[in-house]
Amino acid sequence: MTQAPTRRPAAKQARQPNQQPTSAPESAPRRHVGVLIVGSGFAGLGAAIRLSQDGRDDYLVVERGSEVGGTWRDNTYPGAACDVPSHLYSYSFELNPRWSRSFSPQSEIQDYLRGVAAKYNIGDKHLFNTEVTLARWDAAANRWLVDTTGGEFSADVLVSAVGALCEPALPDIKGIESFQGEVFHSARWNHDADLAGKRVAVIGTGASAIQIVPAIADRVGHLDVYQRTAPWIMPRHDRDYPRAERLIYKYVPGAQRLAREAIYWGRESFVLGFAFQPKILLAAQRMATKHIAKQISDPQLRARVTPDWQIGCKRILISNDWYPALQKEHVDLVTDGIAEVRPNAIVTRDGTVREVDAIVVATGFHVTDSPTYELIHDAGGRSLASLWSVRGMQAYKGATVSGFPNMMFVIGPNTGLGHSSMVYMAESHINYVLSALDELRRHGIATFDVRDEALREYNAGLQSRMKQTIWTKGGCASWYLDAHGNNTTLWPSFTFTFRAMTRRFDLAAYRTTAKADRADRPLETVAEGVPA
Repeated sequence: MTQAPTRRPAAKQARQPNQQPTSAPESAPRRHVGVLIVGSGFAGLGAAIRLSQDGRDDYLVVERGSEVGGTWRDNTYPGAACDVPSHLYSYSFELNPRWSRSFSPQSEIQDYLRGVAAKYNIGDKHLFNTEVTLARWDAAANRWLVDTTGGEFSADVLVSAVGALCEPALPDIKGIESFQGEVFHSARWNHDADLAGKRVAVIGTGASAIQIVPAIADRVGHLDVYQRTAPWIMPRHDRDYPRAERLIYKYVPGAQRLAREAIYWGRESFVLGFAFQPKILLAAQRMATKHIAKQISDPQLRARVTPDWQIGCKRILISNDWYPALQKEHVDLVTDGIAEVRPNAIVTRDGTVREVDAIVVATGFHVTDSPTYELIHDAGGRSLASLWSVRGMQAYKGATVSGFPNMMFVIGPNTGLGHSSMVYMAESHINYVLSALDELRRHGIATFDVRDEALREYNAGLQSRMKQTIWTKGGCASWYLDAHGNNTTLWPSFTFTFRAMTRRFDLAAYRTTAKADRADRPLETVAEGVPA
């Protein structure tokens, strides 16, 4: 898998109790489990907890990191914080009255996830420091065979809970491998690198960069910020929660849930502009334009940070200190494209050479082309990446893919959001997984594979709706789009419609086979029709 280049090893994460890596000798037989979950961020951890609550003990979570947390474990860069309000960014079954502020910093979110894992006592259901190297469907045995760095496994059902923002994307820049100073991706922050007084370059102006730049600006000697496309940025309405308010959330029944509901519905109103009437977003664009005018006095800099596309087309960012950071005397915003990297400098296309001691690569992630898809193979040896390279990322309800039986995503294609909490979407998918397992048990089903026609019809309808959204009408290119020009990342409607759609597993959309001991039913379930 792609790794960010670095000159020194990144700081190791502290291990938690009962989270030691487990290894198995090569000669050991495959360990079989009913459900194998890959990844233990919000999605995988939530799935594990819900399985335990449902009385299902025959599962295992494999996680390549040293503890739970996923992106919140990995992204430890200075200034890392969430851009979804704290009360909404938690499990519905485990609200947190201890949030310190309205937008939580990374450390608090990671502590929350550690605490949840400890409370529900699922540490012994995890194998940490264990990376999947291959997962292939065995049609003869009706099982997934999964090879990992910690042993070999088989599973009746494979659940991929690998987040979209987990594989750092590195820029294809001539000579970057020859750079002699520190260079690392924002998601693999090298805490051993001392940036104090150094000449630092940050490549990128996305969600991570606008948090990193203000956090490091005052301790570096000089900072060059390389911008390819200016982002729209709204004010960050963040505040500390006073102790009295936290006590209310802790001890007054329903107070925090009421606050969460209010935030949820307020956020849901954004969908009207994103997915139905993009003109509504022009009011937000005027606010963002005023934000620029209020915080930047230099007219030339103001022009360079003002986007030329409609707000909402790309991810809307929030910050109160990004623009002030760019105005500092020792900070330069560079808008000329990078031509090459030399051992001690970056050269832009206009020929300017800027010497630099360290490079922070804040260029996002492999979302529509994640290397993890290369590791999942069907019975014929075809990888999921190979399939999706031809027709683009497609999954029925974001959860299942034709030709890959008994595999489900928690947060798959077209389930991302530009306005609300991904935890809500993860819990919706977890509902779908649990409902599927109930149906398998109830009907004695050995395998399920979504019908081609169901997948085609679902995605045709989804992409038709996508054409009406700001993400295709806003005049920008974004990481939401795949190589075919389709938005295979976001959900083009309200989150409550997704919740309703995934509440129950719809057997009619699937080809199924019966277990060998269920001779009382046919081996093939034939649906009379495909649901819309």
